[in-house]
Amino acid sequence: MELSVVMPCLNEAETVETCVRKTIGFFEDSGIDGEVVIADNGSTDGSQQLARDAGARVVPVIDKGYGNALMGGIRAARGKYVAMGDADDSYDFTTLGPFLDELRGGADLVMGNRFKGGIAPGAMPPLHRYLGNPVLSFVGRLFFGSKIGDFHCGLRAFEKEAILRLGLQTGGMEFASEMVVKATLQKYDIREVPTTLAPDGRTRAPHLNTWRDGWRHLRFLMLYSPRWLFLIPGLLFMTIGLLAGVALSTGPVTVGEIAFDVDTLVGASAALVIGFQAVLFALLTKVYAMQEGFLPHDRRVQKIIDWWSLERGLLLGGLLAIAGLAGLVASLLHWRVHSFGELEPRDSLRIVVPAATALVMSLQAVFASLFVSILGIRRRQHPPLTDAAEEAAGVVDAAAHKVASERKAESAGADAAKAGADAASAASAENGETVAHAGSAAEVAGTAGTSEER
Repeated sequence: MELSVVMPCLNEAETVETCVRKTIGFFEDSGIDGEVVIADNGSTDGSQQLARDAGARVVPVIDKGYGNALMGGIRAARGKYVAMGDADDSYDFTTLGPFLDELRGGADLVMGNRFKGGIAPGAMPPLHRYLGNPVLSFVGRLFFGSKIGDFHCGLRAFEKEAILRLGLQTGGMEFASEMVVKATLQKYDIREVPTTLAPDGRTRAPHLNTWRDGWRHLRFLMLYSPRWLFLIPGLLFMTIGLLAGVALSTGPVTVGEIAFDVDTLVGASAALVIGFQAVLFALLTKVYAMQEGFLPHDRRVQKIIDWWSLERGLLLGGLLAIAGLAGLVASLLHWRVHSFGELEPRDSLRIVVPAATALVMSLQAVFASLFVSILGIRRRQHPPLTDAAEEAAGVVDAAAHKVASERKAESAGADAAKAGADAASAASAENGETVAHAGSAAEVAGTAGTSEER
């Protein structure tokens, strides 16, 4: 079978039959060997029977959620290619031809783009059309280098085996983003075709929740991009904190009429510590995600991990600790100069704050090095313990098998010897007959010669 069209369904009695009949009509008109799979997520309005009567195959999916329903339908699909779309009659399944053409041409994933194909009035809420979808699609393109213009289009088609290899995990609406993100990270051939969106044919409210599902999409995009979630903000904080700290460690800095002093130095120190922690989190997250298969292997990160051994991390932490302790000793000497009395806060804080910052960062470096080393421990499968009785039974079985094999070989040898003897007897008999025939011929020849002499 070439194409399976999977539709998630949860109480779509008003529209599911229409969607199924349109799709089957498309198959017949285009000469496509296809099927419609309704991934039912627990409908209570009779959607299942309506879909069957229209010609679809209904697959029940127990786990709730848009992504769970779709994955259940995709796994049950029999076609080489799978197209997915909502069963609310908002997408036109008779326009799947361009999607299938792209798949036949070698694409792994073909996305629809509603903004290029046309969105009918009332088909999409203004908040989704002008804010939600454009912003989330922009974030996806920025974070992952994707070229897809409509991350959340519900009408898309793909090669079944290629999508199953991605190991999609999310069960909710963010499933749409996960598919595009993972396909992009795996360097799949992703193409885009214009598609239309019409107002759905339902009278009830849609399952989509604007703020909840929008946040779930954004959360997924951030969690799958440690670079934008941790690394870039961390480097920004570190740069600001380091530059401000160095400038303020020697004295106040005045910009126009605004004077920055030790209170800003404390803030710069906090920014430096936060930034350093975020950078370490980016590295740790990337290592974990690579080892668990959530994110593809990154050579740059691997080079850093190979270089950053536990010993180097402890050395870096030790150097920072020495610098911090040296600063604390300097602060004590400064206090001694003032006879351990009251100090000028501006002068003392310029010594204590950098020293405390170095000590905090030293512990961060040590803990991160230890954690990276823990992540680097590979799982090992040890051989299972064997029961003595089972092992003895195995030995007995092996001995019995050996005896049976030897007896079988002996029997085969005896049969072969018997066959050889029979063959030899037959050959001897044939030779005897040949000799007899030869003697008879000689006698005949002799008789003929005698007759000629006479």
